[in-house]
Amino acid sequence: MAFAEKISVIVCTYNQEHTIQRTLESILSQQCSWPIEIIIGEDSSTDNTRSICQQYAQQYPSQIRLFANAHNKGLLNNYFDCLLQAKGKYIAELAGDDEWCDPLKLEKQKDILEQHPDIVLVHTDYQLRKSLPDQEKEIICSSPDNPYPQEAFIDGKLLTQFILTQTNRPVVHLCTAMYRNEVFRTIYTQQTDMLRNPLYPCEDLPMTAFFSRFGKFAYLNQITLNYSVSTTLSNTNDECRQFEFVKRCTQLSYDLMLRIGLPRDAKFESYFSYRVFALLMHAFRTHRKDLRTETRKCASRWNAHLELRTLFVALLTSNDTLWSLSLFFRKQLLKLFRH
Repeated sequence: MAFAEKISVIVCTYNQEHTIQRTLESILSQQCSWPIEIIIGEDSSTDNTRSICQQYAQQYPSQIRLFANAHNKGLLNNYFDCLLQAKGKYIAELAGDDEWCDPLKLEKQKDILEQHPDIVLVHTDYQLRKSLPDQEKEIICSSPDNPYPQEAFIDGKLLTQFILTQTNRPVVHLCTAMYRNEVFRTIYTQQTDMLRNPLYPCEDLPMTAFFSRFGKFAYLNQITLNYSVSTTLSNTNDECRQFEFVKRCTQLSYDLMLRIGLPRDAKFESYFSYRVFALLMHAFRTHRKDLRTETRKCASRWNAHLELRTLFVALLTSNDTLWSLSLFFRKQLLKLFRH
């Protein structure tokens, strides 16, 4: 399949009426010598998101293709359906609540991919846009420290394990990236079952892991993205959702490790042990025995070595009275520190 000398920008959005305009404006303001097509996957929002997208599609008919889904497809299907519509040689993507803050992002990345045929993906640094709790205010702040290799050019295979064991921040934030459409199509053909699997919670982890096996990555040590994060206070429901997300992400990493054929070394051992501890802490804070039981199953499934801290929390949760007392003293300590 021949791809045109243009850049396809994928925007998947659902119920983002307050941010989608900002997102689209940041794409339209890009200063790029190649044409840009914007593919919007509007996933049957229940708010005003669709009408805003329709207004932009009418205003920019030569640039924007709007796919207004008749029903909610969900993140994975909406995302990959949009990617398969891309006609450009290169693909970039932007979530409907994020924005690019460098108007030359696409031009810089396109030039690198044009000049270096062995590079399959180029990405950058990013910063955070935080909504403050109980305030109608947002702040821009630095992203977490980057512990991963930051060479300008690196063999992607050297990053695969880092990608599969990432925790506090991704090795590659795909909303900062640009990659080759041809490579994506090859990956999609070979790995459709994993990419479309509804049991997995995210699209970026398998995408970047598979891309890392196809060539070099380039890294621009520049900030091009304002990434929106929420700082709402946690509660029991959030803890349960976090438990499920961590469990499914870890299962995805485990399955990718097997699919790609990476040896299970000390780094993987440490990662799976840490994730079991994280699951057990979520179970501890919710005081749910079923989550504690599920954690034990995960530990067995991943053959995870249990660290001392994990064994200690397991002991606390083995007795209901001890568990309740521990939660009580934890709440008192939190109140003390907040005051």
